Amino acid sequence: QVQLVESGGGLVQAGGSLKLSCAASTRTFSTYAMAWFRQAPGKEREFVAAISWGASKTAYADSVKGRFTISRDNAKNMYLQMNSLKPEDTAVYYCAVRYYSGSYNHTPQPHEYDYWGQGTQVTVSS
Repeated sequence: QVQLVESGGGLVQAGGSLKLSCAASTRTFSTYAMAWFRQAPGKEREFVAAISWGASKTAYADSVKGRFTISRDNAKNMYLQMNSLKPEDTAVYYCAVRYYSGSYNHTPQPHEYDYWGQGTQVTVSS
């Protein structure tokens, strides 16, 4: 069982920055990747970025490459630094966890992830 709590969302002007945080509460000793997804009103949930257990591997959606940076400072805390924000980045941002064993293979598919947080709203005004 993993509980995830996101924080750091808010309202920012286009071109501004925000840093999201995700804290995982778990007693598991299994390895897990962590990821950020987002969902805008009327749209499907979409992948944003992911990071492996040891933070050695990351993956990004094309729409955020060069603007967003995912990081992880230990097994349980993950961050998303968002720079040069655009109105189209407006969405609820979710933290997610996916257990894996062996080598890490990234997947952007929401259904592959095992646990989800409640989400934090990010609004970018033009």
